[in-house]
Amino acid sequence: MIHESADVQTVLIGNGTNIWQFCVVLSGAEIGENCNINAHVFIENKVKIGDNVTIKCGVQLWDGVILDDDVFIGPNTSFTNDKLPRSKNYPEKYINTIVKKGASIGANSTIVAGVIIGQYAMIGAGSVVTKSVPDFNLWYGNPAVFKGYVCICGKKLNKELKCPFCDRRYVIEKGMIKTND
Repeated sequence: MIHESADVQTVLIGNGTNIWQFCVVLSGAEIGENCNINAHVFIENKVKIGDNVTIKCGVQLWDGVILDDDVFIGPNTSFTNDKLPRSKNYPEKYINTIVKKGASIGANSTIVAGVIIGQYAMIGAGSVVTKSVPDFNLWYGNPAVFKGYVCICGKKLNKELKCPFCDRRYVIEKGMIKTND
């Protein structure tokens, strides 16, 4: 479903995707299946969005932003794609920013160009992410810093790396956290 007030120029949209009021989607953008693109979202040409992605109101996705499957982007999140921006001075290539499978970004966050947000990572509302965030990490603040680990279900893990909600257990191997299930 594409709302009549949306300006959607791409044909690369998967089945079951909804694009709501006053969105602008440029011709080169790729959007997967079962996505929900809320009102007032801008998606530039060289953007790739996976399946089952939710993008809340007021988000701008600039060239080079890649969202994997099952990603959640909170309202008014801002992405950048140029570390040295100047008016009418365009880089030869924009910097890629990748949000991996299942990651969530809280409202009003800023994601600086070139970072990778790991699988199932969670970024707290109002954060400024200037460094890459590993899988299952919880980061927030300005600048965002590590605050703990999160489960696939989104709850913060306890000190034993167990989810108090769904009982999944995690282990750290070679400095990386992964599910023990």
